Amino acid sequence: MSAEDAVRSAYQVRRWVGLVEETYHEGGVVESEPLVKAVAGVVIRNPFAGRYEADLSPLIDPSPALGTALGKRAAALLGGREIQSYGKGGIAGLAGEQEHVVACVTSVFGDALREAVGGGAAWISSTTKTASAGAGIDIPLAFKDEVYVRSHYDAIHVAVPDVPRPDELFICVAVASGGRLHHRVGGMSAEEARAAARA
Repeated sequence: MSAEDAVRSAYQVRRWVGLVEETYHEGGVVESEPLVKAVAGVVIRNPFAGRYEADLSPLIDPSPALGTALGKRAAALLGGREIQSYGKGGIAGLAGEQEHVVACVTSVFGDALREAVGGGAAWISSTTKTASAGAGIDIPLAFKDEVYVRSHYDAIHVAVPDVPRPDELFICVAVASGGRLHHRVGGMSAEEARAAARA
């Protein structure tokens, strides 16, 4: 069974969402290759909307399929470019709780996401919230092999007009092909982090 089939068997999927940004400059030198950032998201029904439930395992247990499916979609949106950064997050509709989103993006989700995007040694930056349909969220990005690489601290904004409905969850992952364009505030570089990992 494919990851997407596993997602559809475990969750009620209404929509998949994809977003790609290609940026060539931020007011400085125009780069020959753009910084490409992408978000892959899925809109699912929240089985706990409107009620409190102590046991969130029905959201947690199948979430590796979510991590795999979203990771593969995000990688495809990058068009074969190297994935240097990643992040995760999502929004719970107003009949749900922030904890419902968190349940979908715990460590088992993260482990599957790492594998789907070609590995990563760093923990995955995350943000979650509860909001009404059309609310936006900034999915954080950080270098996938060392979270302290300052040049790769970034984010990508995503908002969908009718997402999430009150009884839905919007689960997202983000990836990027590099650090911020024109980064120049110092700190450990990606190359230094890679060299340290090899030493």
